[in-house]
Amino acid sequence: MSYTPETLQLLAPDGTRVASDATEAYLPYVDALTEPQLREFYRTMRVIRRFDIEAGNLQRQGQLALWIPSIGQEAAQVGSGFAAKAHDHIFPAYREHAVGHIRGLDVVQIIKMLRGLTHGGWNPAETGNFHLYTLVIGSQSLHATGYAMGVRFDGLVGTGDPEKDTAVLVYFGDGATSQGDVNEAFVFAQSYQTPQVFFLQNNHWAISVPVRVQSRTPLFHRPRGFGIPSQQIDGNDVLISYAVTAASLDAARAGEGPQFIEALTYRMGAHTTSDDPTKYRDDDELHYWQERDPIARFEAYLRGLGESEAFFTEVHDEAEQFAAEARARTLALEPPPAESMFAHVYSEPHPMMDAQRQALADFEASFEGGAE
Repeated sequence: MSYTPETLQLLAPDGTRVASDATEAYLPYVDALTEPQLREFYRTMRVIRRFDIEAGNLQRQGQLALWIPSIGQEAAQVGSGFAAKAHDHIFPAYREHAVGHIRGLDVVQIIKMLRGLTHGGWNPAETGNFHLYTLVIGSQSLHATGYAMGVRFDGLVGTGDPEKDTAVLVYFGDGATSQGDVNEAFVFAQSYQTPQVFFLQNNHWAISVPVRVQSRTPLFHRPRGFGIPSQQIDGNDVLISYAVTAASLDAARAGEGPQFIEALTYRMGAHTTSDDPTKYRDDDELHYWQERDPIARFEAYLRGLGESEAFFTEVHDEAEQFAAEARARTLALEPPPAESMFAHVYSEPHPMMDAQRQALADFEASFEGGAE
């Protein structure tokens, strides 16, 4: 498939550890992980996958306008998400449910957005610096680069103070690499030597267009043309995802400029619930990636370390409970009052918003029964 001789990997598909000269520099990051941290990696992947499935079911049952699944991409997200420090800033695309969960986002906020109950969001200051989902493909790369420029201008990079030095982590998919915004972000990031990591989740399909059509060469070669160091990793290996992201973020914080990671993974389901992947890909390809499932791989690794059956049962039960609570909370959601759409357009009261709010009220009152 799309693995190359340069693809970095620490866990084989069967869950056994592998080693190479290329991965030796990353071993200290993995060796420093504790047993509780390894368990949390697994717990997060299982919980988010179960939530993801439940959210998809809710959409099929008419409770959401749309759902954007991330099934199959859990290792890429969980490894990289846990690699970031609390004061780092993260700019997602629209599929980073696991990363948001790690940073403290209530995932029902994502459901509210896709149910049409909010114009898009949450306050990043209250969600571990996890910024808003971005539906305009690739535009978050420029938002992240602009923020990273500000971090550099504020002197919050390369000081040697781990509590002060800050990095920005931005996620996007293979389809976004064809967008001008992403390439422009590369230019600004390299020019200003921004403290940021570009994290590409290459799930092999931009809706129905395979990555081989978008690029005739591996995508991690592209940023090198802009002068940005890059690595390609097995995105279904949570250990290499964690280690390479941690090292890249360390380099960014130290003032070494932008870094780039291409995580080779696979979208096991649809691009969103509005498309049918059976129309554009075959069963052989799906089977190939099912054999490389990130959760099954990491579970095999933990079992090899002697993890108890009780732990896996506990995580299964927790995931079921998490999904059940998300369903119950979704069904209990109420639409916000219509006038709330005017509340946050400006930071302070504004006469134009007051006039529009009144116009809406007058319009609704003109119908028999008012706004009921």
